[in-house]
Amino acid sequence: MDSPHKPRSFSPNLFFFFLLVSSNLLTFFISNTFKHSSCYLYQQTYNSIDTESSLNTDIPLIVQPAETRDDDIQASDLDLPSELRAFASPHKLPFGFSTNFDSDSIIPPVGHPCTRFPDLLRRYMSYRVNGSCPDDEMGQKLLLKGCEPLPRRRCRPAAQQEYVEPYPLPESLWTTPSDSSVVWTAYTCKTYECLINRVKSQKSFDDCKDCFDLNGREKKRWLLTKGAGLDFSIDEVLAVKKPGTIRIGLDIGGGVATFAVRMRERNITILTTSMNLNGPFNTFIASRGVIPLYISISQRLPFFDNTLDIVHSMHVLSNWIPSTLLHFLFFDIYRVLRPGGLFWLDHFFCVREQFEQVYAPLIESIGFTKVKWVVGRKLDRGPELNEMYLSALLEKPLKNSW
Repeated sequence: MDSPHKPRSFSPNLFFFFLLVSSNLLTFFISNTFKHSSCYLYQQTYNSIDTESSLNTDIPLIVQPAETRDDDIQASDLDLPSELRAFASPHKLPFGFSTNFDSDSIIPPVGHPCTRFPDLLRRYMSYRVNGSCPDDEMGQKLLLKGCEPLPRRRCRPAAQQEYVEPYPLPESLWTTPSDSSVVWTAYTCKTYECLINRVKSQKSFDDCKDCFDLNGREKKRWLLTKGAGLDFSIDEVLAVKKPGTIRIGLDIGGGVATFAVRMRERNITILTTSMNLNGPFNTFIASRGVIPLYISISQRLPFFDNTLDIVHSMHVLSNWIPSTLLHFLFFDIYRVLRPGGLFWLDHFFCVREQFEQVYAPLIESIGFTKVKWVVGRKLDRGPELNEMYLSALLEKPLKNSW
């Protein structure tokens, strides 16, 4: 005889099975109906912004969901110039995946600090495509704020209408170029004559105030004979290595590139980093016939490991740079020098207590071998400041001891 309770035990099981199937079907329906809705909303927001040119219309845009954005990214970042988004977004390779990039896209290297200064960035990147560029002064301001490297632009920079060809080599090395080689809008002085005379007429500080006078102190730099204390001569330094083995190198913060000119006269190629701090340093360097490199001290040096024969820097690398950043920079110099390469630290200055407690241990920690190490007093601002100079010639070991 069948139990009267059997139908009751079967009904709940059937109900739960029906509920499970129904919920799965409902979930599947919802997920397909609203699939990627958040991404679609972001894509729609970005695509609604007008572009300057039809060239921009097929460039994919970076879409970052709100929940993954960093806390320090402000809402104003979404309103960046269309030219910046066109450049900084990933660009699909025309022939698909490339083993060289390990990707099907090229992602331009524009750092996040660029977006922290939207007003400057907007002024820098707002222009008519294929037209004239706005003044590049904003570019240097961005560089010095960490927006490095700068975004590329699709516009033509200003140049003097009456441009004059530079002097030929070797005359150009020691001749003041024509004023027509410079766009002067960003500078206090509007002629090279003004720059040459500002050491006498201007009391305020300017970086390398007397550098543009090629018949002044520049004419004597690095020519002193052996045994001149803090002032090493170029020939004295080159004598440390076998003739012909110092061939290429870098001068960090090299002013108007007189160091590079001296080395060129000895068949050595030196690139000079310089910023245009109230003077057209990069234009002046190029007019002399040597190579300017427009980067700040905060950027990773654009050279592969173990490639340069010599790195030089005078006055720039000193106690005004935060010690941690300086530590990174010294290691980057070590990185780009080949084994046996030379680092010429020329007139590094600081206070005596800093030198003994911070900078001497920091420099010694990098791993260079000391070839020359001369410490002397810096008296130009008065002995009461207790400032010191260090001139050092350091060699990267031929055999890596690490």
